Amino acid sequence: MKFDVLTLFPEMFEPIKQSIIGRATRKQLIDIKITNIREFSKNKHKKVDDTPYGGGAGMVMMPDVVYEAYKSVKTDKAKVIYMSPQGKTLNQRKVEDLAKQEHLVILCGHYEGIDQRVLDKIVDEEISIGDYVLTGGEIPAMVLIDSVSRYVEGVLTKDSIKEESFSNGLLEYPQYTRPEIFEGEKVPEVLLSRSP
Repeated sequence: MKFDVLTLFPEMFEPIKQSIIGRATRKQLIDIKITNIREFSKNKHKKVDDTPYGGGAGMVMMPDVVYEAYKSVKTDKAKVIYMSPQGKTLNQRKVEDLAKQEHLVILCGHYEGIDQRVLDKIVDEEISIGDYVLTGGEIPAMVLIDSVSRYVEGVLTKDSIKEESFSNGLLEYPQYTRPEIFEGEKVPEVLLSRSP
């Protein structure tokens, strides 16, 4: 599975190189490429945003810069996702569907958003990670990469994803490990016959 992330803040993606996702990247089970949208600005100051037509607070990312960044990573099999509070809320079914894709291009907005004309031209789907607003799309992009990568073959063992929380509409049961007694609380008796 290939992930291409288009962002103004590539340094925010350092945490995604750790733990299970980092190991999957090193094993070449997934490929995560971070592209700095700012590199496609033709402005000598690398400006990527401007004031919105019609007025209003904040700045809007310019369509030409976003479009050039998109063209640098697009493929025929790429599905383009814009991380947006206006998108459909990410859930387990959507994660499993996205894991069947070969190439996801994830567009991270900032400021007041991205010029609608380029979104209409390149985006296949808008996804939100919840009913709240963040400062940009980078953290939601990491959530999407992490959740989808779990379903790429070899990233986790088949047993690890067989009984996932939310897969059957239910949460997993509580988990316990050693020591048998912690701060006066004992592991439930029924579990002691199945010691780790």
